Amino acid sequence: MVLVNVLEVLKWLIIVRALMSWFVDPRSANPLVAWIRGVTDAVLGPIRSLLPGMGGMDLSPLVAILLIQLAQQAIYSGPGGY
Repeated sequence: MVLVNVLEVLKWLIIVRALMSWFVDPRSANPLVAWIRGVTDAVLGPIRSLLPGMGGMDLSPLVAILLIQLAQQAIYSGPGGY
């Protein structure tokens, strides 16, 4: 299914972004870095606004990945799923 594949790509982009936060300067002007941030901000931003402050620790990627996996599982087990 296309939606499952899109969610899988989004999940991997979130993982890449989390890893980038350790190694890439947040002010980087690299177009690939900017694109990954733009795509993942659409998912992580609303989650960040709902999570309480964790003393500088951002748990939104973890929550987003969990929600994506739940959505994928619902697609797999829902009507017409595989």
